[in-house]
Amino acid sequence: MQYSLGIDAGGTYTDAVILRDSDSKILDTSKAITTYPNLMTGIRNVINKLNPEYLKQIKLVSVSTTLSTNTILERTGYPVGLILVGDYTAPRELPADYTIMVKGGHDSNGDELQPLDLAAVEQFAISLKKKVSAFAVSSYFSIRNPEHEIKIKDTIIKLTGHPVVCGHELSQELGAYERAATAVLNAQLIPITYQFIHSIMTEVKERNIDAKVLMLKCDGSVIDIKGAKLRPIETIFSGPAASIMGASHLSGLDTCAVIDVGGTSTDISIIKNGAPELCEKGAIVGGWQTRVKAIKMESSANGGDSHIWFKKYIRIGPRSVMPLSFAAVNYPNFKEKLEKNPIPLRTMLNEHIQPTKFFVRTGVKPLNPTESEKKLLEAIGDEPLSTHEILNKMKRLPSPAVLDSLINQRVIQAIGFTPTDALHVLGEYTEWDVEAAQIGARKLSRFTQMGVHAFCKKVKRQVARNMVYSLMSFIMEGRGKDGIKMMLEEETPVQYKVNIPIVLIGGPVKAYYGELKSLIDAEIIVPEQASVGNAVGALVGKGIKRIEIIIRPYSMENPDQDFLVFTPAGRKKFEHYGSAVEYSQKVGEELILASMKDFGLPESSIKIDTSIEYLVPQGWKQTPMETKMTFVGICAPSFSVD
Repeated sequence: MQYSLGIDAGGTYTDAVILRDSDSKILDTSKAITTYPNLMTGIRNVINKLNPEYLKQIKLVSVSTTLSTNTILERTGYPVGLILVGDYTAPRELPADYTIMVKGGHDSNGDELQPLDLAAVEQFAISLKKKVSAFAVSSYFSIRNPEHEIKIKDTIIKLTGHPVVCGHELSQELGAYERAATAVLNAQLIPITYQFIHSIMTEVKERNIDAKVLMLKCDGSVIDIKGAKLRPIETIFSGPAASIMGASHLSGLDTCAVIDVGGTSTDISIIKNGAPELCEKGAIVGGWQTRVKAIKMESSANGGDSHIWFKKYIRIGPRSVMPLSFAAVNYPNFKEKLEKNPIPLRTMLNEHIQPTKFFVRTGVKPLNPTESEKKLLEAIGDEPLSTHEILNKMKRLPSPAVLDSLINQRVIQAIGFTPTDALHVLGEYTEWDVEAAQIGARKLSRFTQMGVHAFCKKVKRQVARNMVYSLMSFIMEGRGKDGIKMMLEEETPVQYKVNIPIVLIGGPVKAYYGELKSLIDAEIIVPEQASVGNAVGALVGKGIKRIEIIIRPYSMENPDQDFLVFTPAGRKKFEHYGSAVEYSQKVGEELILASMKDFGLPESSIKIDTSIEYLVPQGWKQTPMETKMTFVGICAPSFSVD
């Protein structure tokens, strides 16, 4: 008998599930706290809770995570230097810490527009060697000729040793700006993804588990670990992808809407006839348009660990914090500190100055800290401190900008009141310290002139409403959240009717069932194993690889002679159209097989589908203006290995 292990590392919990390969029956599940900065501790803890007899027979390990998504949503990625190549204007600021534009780039045929200014690149790289963790490169029409991006990558690696992400490596879609954003976000995620993968691989090796290790991608397919390390941006929505795959599997429904409530975010998606809809233009996350094809979904910073704070009214997020109830379990003196923490004046309140807000060191070392950061870190130790205590130590309040910087670098962890704490007070989820949650609710409710329970019920209802806003704006695309919000919050609120079942996935989702039912007229389902739905989803994705190859005449003046073939590996020129097509077919299949070999399957078990689209305007008599060949390789990783 052989089994498969699914692991999902979320912002709060790390979940694990063991499935029997023969019938996909769930044999064992477990849950542990996700640990920062050392993810390995949480992964080890969750595996330790599983039946060791099953672990001996594991032949496949598949993982998913929301860490990449949360990093982008919370803007806590590592610093990146961006090189833009060519004379083009970015429509808005890109998410890089440092940016330079240099001469170079190519035209739509892949011919060089102007020589690459490599000297400017070298100077830029050397100046940032100690300030950034990675570099990103986006060159004009690099999808037609990646030569300049490749030269820059080789140069920077020699000069700095830092990882370099090129736009052409991530997408073959037009749009230099979008490729630049994709490359920057990818570069920000590399250190985090490396740490996560290292934790998984170390744990598998130490337990002598002889298994293939795969990672779920944001389109619901899986990727081998080597590919995930090179292209972590493709895993940005692997957590949400796991939720929709897991929700469908657990509910037995091939058509449903999914609400996945995590620690940091709530994710909305829909699966129809067993296939999740893809966002062809590329995933949007944290407001950034990428060129990564992903499951069409809506991700909002509205999770179980979203920070609940007060300034004129109750605010939720966007940052997540460690719940008070959980902090009290981890730090023995925390409850006493929380009780004694003074109530700030209303005029002083902001995100960081709250009667329930604390900060603690994580163990992560800051990257080139400023003097202000060093002084603040001297004050903050291994025990939680409030802003009032920091004021007593430093003789001044900490700068919000400095706190933000250290939180973004994960050097310090914020602690505060959360929706999870509200559920503890209401008695609907009591995993940790209820009394700490009650103390926090009592302190915050003083600003609202509500009782403690009324305050917590209001928090819970607002979190549920936020889920509905996201769901309905996703379904009613283009109608806008504001209009939906107004309809739900008027004195005579509207109840929306949804004609497909809604499946809830995540930790204490049962607690929100009643609130959601009052806001939506629909069948709402909470599967028996809803709390580990993402870990199940990590195992039910398929190995899929898509490659596009474009064939175009070199010149429209003589469209029947000389053809250019653009592949992810570069461009090639042919005299005859037939030769170009033959080469494309051969290279497409070779690239698919090469990318999927790490699944450990024989070539005979990999199915490759080829589709061809021709651009032929009316009245056009010559060979097609453009030929797009799409190759899709498919294999099922949940297989028995000899």
